[in-house]
Amino acid sequence: MLTRIDHIGIACTDLDATVEFYRATYGFEVFHTEVNEEQGVREAMLKINETSDGGASYLQLLQPIRDDSPVGKWLAKNGEGVHHIAFGTADVDGDAGTIRDKGVRVLYDAPRTGSMGSRITFLHPKDCHGVLTELVTSAPRPAEEH
Repeated sequence: MLTRIDHIGIACTDLDATVEFYRATYGFEVFHTEVNEEQGVREAMLKINETSDGGASYLQLLQPIRDDSPVGKWLAKNGEGVHHIAFGTADVDGDAGTIRDKGVRVLYDAPRTGSMGSRITFLHPKDCHGVLTELVTSAPRPAEEH
């Protein structure tokens, strides 16, 4: 069962400048940064709020590190802006299967590693009214963060 909006992914050409815009304009601070070689992006997660299921909601700012990455290709075609929406779930495998059974194309046969050690998969935008949709199961948080 989908429990929350985990994050909204925003494609950008200059991660540092985009982070500064969200910091200066809205007061959002960087919670986590990483380079995801598999996805071909450098990213910053800006925490918006905590949620009742123990997760959080974020803005995920994405700068491609390769022109041939999915975000790089998308950015070349569409320019900067909202790239995808991600919904949190305790069971990405089960929910992806249930959604696949309803006729929606799931882009990965098995979930992959996403931000902060999460497990992710994507749903085809043509089956989701033009919106690239991600399903996310957050990694367990270390005991000192609980």
